Amino acid sequence: MSTDVINLIFGMKLRQARLEANLSLTEFAARAELSPSYVTEMEKGRKYPKPDKIVKMAQVLGKGYDELVSIKLNPALAYLENMLSSPLLRHFPFEEFELDPNELVGLFTKAPDKASALLHAIWEIARQYDMKDEHFFRAALRSYQEIHENYFPEIEEEAEAFATKYQLNLFPVGIDQLKQILRQQFGYHIDETSLAEHEILSHYRAVYIDTPRKTLLINPNLYELQRKFILARELGYAALGLNERSVTSTPDQVLSFRQVSNDFKASYFGGALLMPRQPMIADIATLFNQTTWSAEPLLAMLNHYDVTPEMLLYRFSEVIPAAFGISLHFLRFHNVEGSYKLIKRINMNRLLLPSGIGLHEHYCRRWLASRLLINLADHNGHQQPLVDVQISEFLESQDRFLDLGFARPLVLTPTVGSSVVVGFRFTPELAKVIKFVDDPAIHRAVIHETCQRCPIDDCAVRKSVPTVLWGEQLRDRRNAAIAEIRRTLLP
Repeated sequence: MSTDVINLIFGMKLRQARLEANLSLTEFAARAELSPSYVTEMEKGRKYPKPDKIVKMAQVLGKGYDELVSIKLNPALAYLENMLSSPLLRHFPFEEFELDPNELVGLFTKAPDKASALLHAIWEIARQYDMKDEHFFRAALRSYQEIHENYFPEIEEEAEAFATKYQLNLFPVGIDQLKQILRQQFGYHIDETSLAEHEILSHYRAVYIDTPRKTLLINPNLYELQRKFILARELGYAALGLNERSVTSTPDQVLSFRQVSNDFKASYFGGALLMPRQPMIADIATLFNQTTWSAEPLLAMLNHYDVTPEMLLYRFSEVIPAAFGISLHFLRFHNVEGSYKLIKRINMNRLLLPSGIGLHEHYCRRWLASRLLINLADHNGHQQPLVDVQISEFLESQDRFLDLGFARPLVLTPTVGSSVVVGFRFTPELAKVIKFVDDPAIHRAVIHETCQRCPIDDCAVRKSVPTVLWGEQLRDRRNAAIAEIRRTLLP
């Protein structure tokens, strides 16, 4: 058990014992011949006293020395002890959210038995849905991105300075330029054959091996533009000095928030290097200034920057909120044998995301992301990514969104379709920024969360009957019947 955890447990036990003795902090400090500020520091887990001070405090509290210094908590507090000892608490980025972990623990220690019961419930929910520390770290990262509207000017500036230094200001950026910088400036060995020779590693896009001669293995089956992003991201790790990182393109293990955060920063740097902010703003303005919808500016950006649809629209999520003053959401779905999985999301729109994720419900097939995947299945062998636009209105809340998206099969797994969408909430400002928003030719759809909760009777793409909705309606009818009986029994 770490020193920090021992300090926190001691502080919690000290505070409990003081309250049980009905002593105020000032009274206890005076009797123990300590300053109130020092007692506060101990109770918050920031200080651990010397043995002579513990002896004096134990006497004041009517406790034994061993009882006070024991790291064991009573059974009612077992889950609080688990929380204090967990990697989640040790690695959670409290400083990023301007929080003091000791203050947070202080909230729990004010009513430790109730806090332990609450944590027990949370632990049970997490266990039921097989939630691991990495899920919490990724959720924390998403929250951090959304708080900052997914825009990080310091990384933008680093990428801009790097591009200027190495003359990467012509588009598209050349793959050979990136390889040369990694090799000559950062001492990398780039291997584009080994991953294909090991079938068990063939699903990775890249693997980094940290040896004295840093080696980057890149899957040769990727498109050149995908390999180029891997190189640009690797330059992000190197240029920003990000050492705690994932070593595979899809991390098999997440050990800390810093690892997740550094992976994000390197990817952000790579995207900013390939799609610099100012040219992107100009190109997005051209797209938005159309009075009628056309996909041509979007497709032109793909070719101009030589990037994938995922890279382009994710870059939209970084540039548009700060530059154009409108929020958006970013969603990426995969179609795996007819099952639609939400792979990645950034939600700056307060979008009502489907609530059935953990319940294995079917996402609404009327969403643009879903409709693109359905259309993709009908265009087997289509070389260009599918692109479309939609105005979506939620049935119950009537919130409306303008959605733009692409779909294409995955390169390393062609049987899996991938769709990526950015959506903009309808506000009074939206039509001023996106001029084609009122184009009557744009497809419109009423949408819901999941099929299991949807009351739309005539939906042609429904994948399940509304079992959850029926259950809720049955409960309402039962409650109404009970209310009616109650009324008949009233005098």
